[in-house]
Amino acid sequence: MKNVRFTINDGEKIGVIGRNGVGKSTLFGILAGTDKDFTGDIIYKNGVVVVATQQEHHNVGNQTVLQYVLQGLPEYSDLSRIIETYPMTMGDDMKMINAYSEALQRFDDKGFYQIEDQIERELDNFQLTGIAHQQFSTLSGGQKRLVEVVKIMHSDAHLALIDEPTNHMDYIAKQQFVDWMKAARESVLVITHDRDVLREVDRIVELKDGGSQSFKGNYDAYLKQNAVSTGSQMNEFEMIERRIVNLKAKVIEYQRFKEKSRTPSTIQRFKRLEEQSRKELAELQKKEKPTFWIDKDSAADLNYKTAAQYEKFKAKNVRIDLKNNDSRSKHVLVLARGLSLGYTAPLFTGLNIDLREGEAVEFRGRNGAGKTTLIKKILGNTSMTQFDGELTVDKQVRIGVYEQEVSPTYFKLPLEEAIEKMYMDRDLTITTTKIRSLMSDYLFTEGDGKVPIERLSGGQKARFQLITMLANDPQLLILDEPTNHLDLPSIEEMETALARYSGAIIYVSHDNYFRDKIDGEVIIIGKE
Repeated sequence: MKNVRFTINDGEKIGVIGRNGVGKSTLFGILAGTDKDFTGDIIYKNGVVVVATQQEHHNVGNQTVLQYVLQGLPEYSDLSRIIETYPMTMGDDMKMINAYSEALQRFDDKGFYQIEDQIERELDNFQLTGIAHQQFSTLSGGQKRLVEVVKIMHSDAHLALIDEPTNHMDYIAKQQFVDWMKAARESVLVITHDRDVLREVDRIVELKDGGSQSFKGNYDAYLKQNAVSTGSQMNEFEMIERRIVNLKAKVIEYQRFKEKSRTPSTIQRFKRLEEQSRKELAELQKKEKPTFWIDKDSAADLNYKTAAQYEKFKAKNVRIDLKNNDSRSKHVLVLARGLSLGYTAPLFTGLNIDLREGEAVEFRGRNGAGKTTLIKKILGNTSMTQFDGELTVDKQVRIGVYEQEVSPTYFKLPLEEAIEKMYMDRDLTITTTKIRSLMSDYLFTEGDGKVPIERLSGGQKARFQLITMLANDPQLLILDEPTNHLDLPSIEEMETALARYSGAIIYVSHDNYFRDKIDGEVIIIGKE
């Protein structure tokens, strides 16, 4: 990144977007003060309190979740420590008993019980029921990310920096976060490609080509402004390209005139003109081609000239190849009647599915309602109990699965080897040429091929998951939150490819934009 500049006003809600790898998390580290490796100035008004979601959690000790969330409140940590620990050790020690009694009274006087109740309700909405008094260090990575968001909501700061807050949230938890963000008195800077969140911001800052560009308004306003500004940038770039062609011709022309000249003054004149042209040419050739992207709907409204420019200059995007064969029959792929599944007890009952080729169904329900259990059952996992009903899956159907997490089988392998092993594990043909082609289609560089999967960014892992899903030319796609970690152009390419796809789709998504694009029957899992 270079030449990044923007301001944040009091109470303003700003979404930060950009292609995977442009430096969004690095920018947050700089703003939060954890990354010191930069040049330039970060200027805050005196007394401004800045909080940020943390990726790493060291030195949390034995803090409970409540203590971790509220550790910034004066007196809270000391009083809650006494209340949590003294009953286990004080026995008949009157000094400790008095300290405990005083702590209880002070805790009540400060209104901490009400704050704790409020946080427990919020944790419950985020489906973190019963963890308030659990040690923070014992939580899973996904749970810690959700607790980080709750902590930000109670930080009472002037500026909150939040990185991808909704990736592990269901639709109810996400709505709670969005409602808080809209009502919050603090300024919020949020890295996200969740369009439901971007729809509610006041401004969008896009990191692109090493710099930043600011767009007033929400996501829909951004799309319109981006189409206009991209058109202007393409005109400017085309003029530069023409000037480069012209200067190259001028250099050759001045060289020829210089060689044909007979007088020293004429020779010097053409030599000077040649040097000036070479200097300007060198400066223009240093300029890198900007990244041009316009969303599909806005691109459809471009005039002929701008549309032709966009086809010529548009940024490379992931290339998702899904077969489109309209002659396929619409036989039933998945059929369920009165299905009841669970482990020790049913997670849901009376479920009906009738999925045929060319159709889509959405499994909708809260986290933990049984969506993943149902998907596992469709894929042939028998670890759960089928309490009632029937489930039939076409034995011949080829299934492609997009999962949230990369399989541990591939985690330590370099990307090239992971792709090769994934194909070989499925008895599919794979060659070095095919691997390179796949990497190119999914925006990986040659250097990325040597990087272990575990060290790839979230967006890069998501693109590996797309390669995995499509390896066997599937007739049925199962998509579990596919828009998480993908940038906006990649999400749109996926939506476009899925719109052309002639197979069947089962999906779970809390992205309302994605839901609208894919559509299909909604099957409620558990209680909404």
